[in-house]
Amino acid sequence: MALHTHRRSVRLLGVTTAALVLLLGSTAVPVAPAAASGRPGGSAALGGTAAGTNDSDCGDPQVGHATAKARPGSPYAVEPNVLTPAEAAERDRDLDATYAEQVGIAPPALHQTIRTTIDVVFHVVMEDRTRAGGNIPQSMIEAQLKVLNDSFAGRTGGASTPFRFRLKKVNRVVRPAWYPIVSESPAEVQMKRALRVGGKETLNIYTGLLADDLLGWATFPERKLDPYDGVVILAESLPGGTEKSYNEGDTATHEVGHWLNLYHTFQQGCVGRGDDVDDTPAEAEPGFGCPVGRDSCPTRWGRDPVHNFMDYSVDSCMREFTVGQMFRMLKAWMAYRVPRH
Repeated sequence: MALHTHRRSVRLLGVTTAALVLLLGSTAVPVAPAAASGRPGGSAALGGTAAGTNDSDCGDPQVGHATAKARPGSPYAVEPNVLTPAEAAERDRDLDATYAEQVGIAPPALHQTIRTTIDVVFHVVMEDRTRAGGNIPQSMIEAQLKVLNDSFAGRTGGASTPFRFRLKKVNRVVRPAWYPIVSESPAEVQMKRALRVGGKETLNIYTGLLADDLLGWATFPERKLDPYDGVVILAESLPGGTEKSYNEGDTATHEVGHWLNLYHTFQQGCVGRGDDVDDTPAEAEPGFGCPVGRDSCPTRWGRDPVHNFMDYSVDSCMREFTVGQMFRMLKAWMAYRVPRH
């Protein structure tokens, strides 16, 4: 199964009918190669540089496909997993094949963008019962649900997607052996196998202190449910948290975007298929801070989409998904996550 990760020292995505058809192409997601970890597959990671800067010393943008979110100051090149163009193409083929089997060959249409409510289970993983030990209050969880609903409804800008989120349960677990949470470690596998509930359509979010300067990571959808499925986020990145510049809840928005099959906006840099979404301009490297007006791919259309939830911008800069991203998420939902009995 594929995983997506974010690194950050503080925190961690009007069209015509004809244009909509162009936006519904393949929707690949990164599959990280098997690593020396407690589970097969890999994670997708986000990299970062110093908070508030526009630095571009982030490694090779051609392979910046991992989905882990990293804190500023963490070298982008040290992300645990990357996705090659060949791996992306293979996931594209699987998505198209699965969608054809489950739905048919016609792409998602406007009439299928009716509201879809996703049940959310929060697993608050703690070292102890103190706030410093991961015991965030209920008010922060409820605020995070509001951020998710506002973001995916287009209330902060950009496209309105069909997805809404409903809090089903909060599960608080004191387990020092799982703390801090380490991406792709045997302890993370044990944690998720013990705690995860529901089917592929249930969003399981795990919060806690994260190792390796990560802000969060997420799995991508697949044909079969893996107990590893879900989203992991730094507890203090929730609204009202202590993670300066990344405490407005957009790390979770970004990671849920990956859980619904979105790539980073800077995937493959200025070449190739990019993020497989036609209405997100190509971007050579992550947009750390909020580099408004930057054009890192001057030979391609558009300026860098630094306000997109799937970039690496600070929370105050992120505000939108595009119509193309909406249809990409919808296609993956219909192919992989719609309950079938």
